[in-house]
Amino acid sequence: MVAFLQGLGLGGGLIIAIGAQNAFVLSQGVRRNYPLQTALVCSLCDAILMIIGISGVGALVATNPQLAQTATWGGAAFLFWYGSRSFRSALQGGSLQTDAEKSLSRRKLLVTTLALTLLNPHVYLDTIVLVGSISGQLADSERLLFGAGAISASVLWFFSLSFGAGLLAPLFRKQIAWRCLDGFVCLTMWTIAVSLIWPEVSQLIA
Repeated sequence: MVAFLQGLGLGGGLIIAIGAQNAFVLSQGVRRNYPLQTALVCSLCDAILMIIGISGVGALVATNPQLAQTATWGGAAFLFWYGSRSFRSALQGGSLQTDAEKSLSRRKLLVTTLALTLLNPHVYLDTIVLVGSISGQLADSERLLFGAGAISASVLWFFSLSFGAGLLAPLFRKQIAWRCLDGFVCLTMWTIAVSLIWPEVSQLIA
């Protein structure tokens, strides 16, 4: 259960980070413009990439202690950087502007959703490399729970964002909402980063 919650926290922290994809999903959800299809495409892409990472990269890391150590420190460094970016974003603030966008046809919406998801290089770093390498530090049973947690975070976030957008839109036009969300992402990323390197650090201190 702990591994599931860790995966849920990591997946949630990575996905919730404000970006073009989330802003697009939210803006289309406000208009109820095919919210089911949008959420489904985003969730399926994340799930497929995470499964690839857990079954491929995760297994590779698990069989190589040196690679595992490198991945642990590299993953922690990336999480610290990711958290720092969210911290800066929280300080700067921002707001959601959806009125200027026009509703898209189903085909254009799906193509745009795929483009925003798969043409972003960070999606591969987040799902295949980061989730896969971190899961490689766990036992087989825990690895599956970790992956299930990360995938669950993706499904919960995108469907909640898409279908709940009508209620959230007025809130996310305010800077304070973005600041709070970015602050949560920053705290999550830094907490997970510390938990990754703490066993190594504690051994050095001892």
